[in-house]
Amino acid sequence: MDIQTKARTELIDITDRIRASVKESGIKDGICIISTRHTTSSIIINENERGLRSDILEMLETLIPENKNYAHNQIDNNAASHLRAALLGNSATLPIEDGHLVLGTWQSIFFVELDGPRNRSVNVKIIKS
Repeated sequence: MDIQTKARTELIDITDRIRASVKESGIKDGICIISTRHTTSSIIINENERGLRSDILEMLETLIPENKNYAHNQIDNNAASHLRAALLGNSATLPIEDGHLVLGTWQSIFFVELDGPRNRSVNVKIIKS
């Protein structure tokens, strides 16, 4: 799945696209693995509420500020992006039951851009149980 990001750091809700992939697979029971191959992006599950999305971005800036003098910045000036991705992780695994992703009422799947804007890709692997 291709994603065009628009900002340096942003959360993009990909839940509907993942649901469509599960439906298209025809698998009734199994697991869905969502991952990114990029070392400056992440996959997370959380509530898709504007204030919370803003809070997550603020948390990342507080924990891992952009403007710190990181050693990796001598190479390509994106160390904060790599560190944030290491903190958040690069994948999520969800059960599939009766042809549907098992998500909580308020859960959404996000692609987290940490070094954009860029063209990105997300891998979706659906395995029958």
